[in-house]
Amino acid sequence: MTRGGATTERPDGPERKCLATGEVQPKQGLIRFVLGPDAQVVPDINGKLPGRGVYVTAERDALEAAVKKKVFARGFKTQVTVPDGMVDEIERQVCQRLVNLISLARKSGDAVAGYEKVKDWLFKEQASVLIQASDGSGRGKSKLSTPYGGRYIGCLSADELGMAFGRETVIHAALASGGLSKRVVEEAQRLQGVRKSVGGKGRTEG
Repeated sequence: MTRGGATTERPDGPERKCLATGEVQPKQGLIRFVLGPDAQVVPDINGKLPGRGVYVTAERDALEAAVKKKVFARGFKTQVTVPDGMVDEIERQVCQRLVNLISLARKSGDAVAGYEKVKDWLFKEQASVLIQASDGSGRGKSKLSTPYGGRYIGCLSADELGMAFGRETVIHAALASGGLSKRVVEEAQRLQGVRKSVGGKGRTEG
């Protein structure tokens, strides 16, 4: 199952139940949490921290509901402490992970930035993912189209996308197929879910 009901195919990998919504879905669409030694709830963005984990859908509404309704105590079956501003911290960490993944793709030659380079990759059908800054010019962004059968990411700002390429700002970028592209798209979908609304401009499509 996927958000939006676009497909009925069996998902790849294990599924987990969301504490807030009760829905079962693939792990990549959720945020894992563990308990620290002081019984404080810790978001495990990379999914690698030791200990028993519980999961909440990577959507801001679901995360805020989990905090408000105190479902973590039920999930961990003990009294817990939820740090102030945890949802905003989750957004920051997911954003940083996405930036790091794009940076790794760049270093391996699987990502380019800049209008002309992206346009060239699209023309040569080398690109499978088009990435554009959420705060870039709509007119400028409209000149480039999502690759046929590919994906579109638009949840990063020009400053954030710039960090991935070692520049001050980046408006247009593209990823080649294979490599880290699947993980980048999955992380972008999580960021789109947990990020505060940006007026519908920061969409991630596939």
